[in-house]
Amino acid sequence: MNLKKTIYHITHWETWHYLAKYIPIAPVWCWYCIRARSLWFFMPSNPTLTFSGFEGETKREMYEQLPLHTFPKTIYLSHHADIESIRKQVNASGLQYPFAVKPDVGMMGFMFRKIRTDEELANYHKVMPANYIAQELIHYPLEVSVFYYRFPGAEKGTITGFIKKEFLQVMGDGTSTLNQLIEHCPRASFMLEEMKSKHSARLNEILPAGSNYILSHALNLSRGGKLVSLEKEKDEQLLKVFDEISHYTKHFYYGRYDIKCASVEALKKGENFSILEYNGCGAEPHHIYGNDNTLLQAYRIVLEHWKIMNHIASINYQAGYERWSYNKGRRFLRDAKKHFRVLKALDQSTNI
Repeated sequence: MNLKKTIYHITHWETWHYLAKYIPIAPVWCWYCIRARSLWFFMPSNPTLTFSGFEGETKREMYEQLPLHTFPKTIYLSHHADIESIRKQVNASGLQYPFAVKPDVGMMGFMFRKIRTDEELANYHKVMPANYIAQELIHYPLEVSVFYYRFPGAEKGTITGFIKKEFLQVMGDGTSTLNQLIEHCPRASFMLEEMKSKHSARLNEILPAGSNYILSHALNLSRGGKLVSLEKEKDEQLLKVFDEISHYTKHFYYGRYDIKCASVEALKKGENFSILEYNGCGAEPHHIYGNDNTLLQAYRIVLEHWKIMNHIASINYQAGYERWSYNKGRRFLRDAKKHFRVLKALDQSTNI
């Protein structure tokens, strides 16, 4: 099993550590920093997002800049509040069980959970060390990502990537236990201990043949999600939807929308969709993974996106939007990374 895991890891560059993938092209990033005379050259590519959405921005500030009909019903909860206050806030909002909870400042699906009962809400609130959001579950069957950019002053933008996401799941065969299915799932092989901890109550259960069991409801690539290309679906109709969203606050210029929708056709009509996340200049162009690209092809895509981001940031900087000082950015990143380390450890150690 270890040999199979090693071979899979070597032959699938998308599973490599972030640094292993990006160090070879890091000199290009450094060149942009030198030209801008700032480590934070990417500011202000999205001037109304904290740190331009590179890392550490809140979901609250993101949702407040989207048209109301485009994102799920959401409330913001303080981890300092007592549980009775939280329950009252949930009841007053009209949210019904089950609903989703996740950190207000989060990444990679850490501490995303479905909450089905008062008890589950209390357990989540008890362990959560930071402010979080409660959000209606969106039951549209399809989750997609759209990578979009628009140059300041331009009426139209460009969609560079369009992919759909699939859950990390296993299929029952009528004879294997859940534990055995997890152990033989290549995409779960790098999270075996975590998956077994989260599903410990059902590990010895034999799943019926043909039945799907979702191991992770977070559709991030880092959480085992699979990305599938929708490149052929990109067209002017789809672009019009995101041009309108980008112009709503006039300052969403560069980033990735993660969306649930009834279908690709519905999304193109601007109907039956909901934006779960908007990731700014720190967003990875996920379509490098969903199109069977080689590593060199992925590098070309990433470098083109950095070039675009730098151009947008330069235009906005010349228009008077600030770049943070080195110390301000360093402190912000330090605090954000500390916060994410806590969330990651908690996510992997709790089966709540």
